[in-house]
Amino acid sequence: MADLRGLEIWVPVDEGELLHAALARHAPHGWEEEEKEGGLLARVYASSEDAALIVESGLMASASKTWILRPFTAPERDWLSAWKEFFTPVRAGRRFLILPPWLAGRDSPVRAGRRNIIVIEPKTAFGTGHHASTVLCLRAISDLADAGLIGPGRRFLDLGTGSGILGLGAALLGLRGLGVDPDPAAVENALENRHLNRVSGEDFQARLGSLEVVPEKDFGLILANILAEPLLEMAGEIAARLRPEGFLVLSGLLRSQAGKVVLEYRSQGLRLLKRLGRGEWAALLFAGNGTGAGRA
Repeated sequence: MADLRGLEIWVPVDEGELLHAALARHAPHGWEEEEKEGGLLARVYASSEDAALIVESGLMASASKTWILRPFTAPERDWLSAWKEFFTPVRAGRRFLILPPWLAGRDSPVRAGRRNIIVIEPKTAFGTGHHASTVLCLRAISDLADAGLIGPGRRFLDLGTGSGILGLGAALLGLRGLGVDPDPAAVENALENRHLNRVSGEDFQARLGSLEVVPEKDFGLILANILAEPLLEMAGEIAARLRPEGFLVLSGLLRSQAGKVVLEYRSQGLRLLKRLGRGEWAALLFAGNGTGAGRA
C-alpha cells in the first residue's frame, strides 16, 4: 500500500476556534486532535497526492503567523489498523447507529436495539460519522421521525453527500432521494456505502455536482452539512427546492455562525424549529411555511 500524505497543524490554545473553522472548511472529512506543547495539534490525512495538496494549500491560506504546519507521511496500513483498533460506534438520536463493516456483521458485539445501522467503510478522504456536525444532522432526522413528521413517501436531497451517511440514514427510514457532491471520489464512496447498506439506487441516487444538477423542486427533506459561507450563498436556491410542507436541516456551522444563517433562511420564508448543539458546533432545523409543525 502507498504511504499517506498528512499535515500537522499546531496553534496556540486561544486560536483553537479559528483552527476548527479552517479544518471544517478544508478538511471536512475529519482530523485527529490533541493538546501538545501548550497548544492544539491537529493531524489531517489525505488519500492521494492531489487531495493532500488541496488540503495543505487551503489550510496554509487560512493560517496566522503563529501557526506551525508540518507535512508528514504515514503507511496506509497503519492508518487502517488504527481505525480497526480505535473505531467507536456512533449513536445519533434514537434512530441511528454508525458502524464499520467489521462491527456490523451478525456476530457483532455491538447491540443496535431498535436503531437503524448505517455501515460506513472508513476512508482517509471522507467522514465516518464521528464529527459533531454529522451527529447533529442525524439527530435532527431522528427527531423528525420520532415526531412522525417524516417517513416513507417523502423525497430527500442530501447536498454535499460525502460518504453518504445522511442520505443513507434518510433512506433507511423509508425516504427516497438523492445525494450530490462535486467531488467524484465522494460520489464513488457514497455508492460504495450504499452497497454496504443494501440500499437500492431507487432509494438513494448519487449525482456528481451541486445544485446545478438538481432541477427538482419537490423535496420534503433537504440535508446540507457543508459550511456557513456556501449555506448563505445558496440560501435562495436551497429554499426554492423545498416543498412548502418540507423540512430543512443545516449543519457544518460553528455556534457563532448560526445566528447569521438563521436570519438568512428566515428571510427565505422558512421557520426555525430547533437549534441543536454539540461542543462548538451547531445544526439548524427549519420548516417550510406550509408545515404547521411545532418543535420536532
